[in-house]
Amino acid sequence: MASREARGTGGARARGGRPPTLEEVAVRAGVGRGTVSRVINGSPRVSERTRAAVEAAVAELGYVPNRAARALAANRADAIALVVPEPETRFFTEPYFSDIVSGVGEVLAETGMQLLLTFAGGARERRRLARYLAAHRADGALLVSVHADDPLPELLAGLGVPTVISGRRSAAEPLPAVDSDNTEGARAAVAHLLARGRRTVATVTGRLEVYGAACRLDGYRRALAEAGHAPDGRLTAVGDFTEDGGRRAMGELLARRPDLDAVFAASDVMAAGARQALRAAGRRVPDDVALVGFDDSATARHMDPPLTSVRQPIEEMGRAMARLVLTEIATRPAPGRTPPPRIVLPTRLVVRASS
Repeated sequence: MASREARGTGGARARGGRPPTLEEVAVRAGVGRGTVSRVINGSPRVSERTRAAVEAAVAELGYVPNRAARALAANRADAIALVVPEPETRFFTEPYFSDIVSGVGEVLAETGMQLLLTFAGGARERRRLARYLAAHRADGALLVSVHADDPLPELLAGLGVPTVISGRRSAAEPLPAVDSDNTEGARAAVAHLLARGRRTVATVTGRLEVYGAACRLDGYRRALAEAGHAPDGRLTAVGDFTEDGGRRAMGELLARRPDLDAVFAASDVMAAGARQALRAAGRRVPDDVALVGFDDSATARHMDPPLTSVRQPIEEMGRAMARLVLTEIATRPAPGRTPPPRIVLPTRLVVRASS
């Protein structure tokens, strides 16, 4: 037995530098190995006195449970896969993704589960992901930025992997999903521009095969209809959620309707590109053209002038996704249930100098 001076983390490695074992914790606490295991796994079938003795022994020896072994015994990986069917370049330039990861990570940190980030933008990557998940290397999956025709959600459902999607693919999304109120956020943004006296309001949309982008276009149209404005297709240009896409779409709009006096861009990143095109054309923001984005990301706050933007609670969306997938893992609901859980979080317009 080590001397009292050698106890603790340093004492735990004094015997050849190896980590302490479960059996050594049991000897130190004066209980059986099974009792130690029950305490470590949070079982209520242990007296407070015994629990205190085991916890003291764990602290003295610096024992760290072998999570891999525990997960293997329970047929679990203790890991969640965050799957992004987009190129890595977009992931690292779009603030939306980092905020989602932050929210997911915050919840998983409380459980001790690992977060595995993987990209699956092509057929080869999807096949590799399917093999990985079929081998039970993750207990659940979170899908972010999924296109309407992406086969990945059905692939995961076929593998029986509990899956939660961020942003529905349609109004009838069959998977558990977390989304923000895209339609109302866009409607509020355009109503704000109209209330400021703008009369020729254009929009730069995202890719319309993305349901959220289609909802934002619908919100734009609703606000115009509510104000009695007739639809004008020349005031709509399709972007791709990138800065270059926003710049290109803004150029198209200026060529079609040089008299436009406001623009609603379906993302802050596209708004930044639109701002560049307006500046190149000699248009001042907001004097000549008011500009509003969507996401309320760091991009919005750092633009000149600071960008009015629709705030969607992206980190809270990440937290909600993580909590929902943990519930799916714990309950393992039967396939084909109706309806799947859906969480739609409210948006809020943050007004700044650009409008």
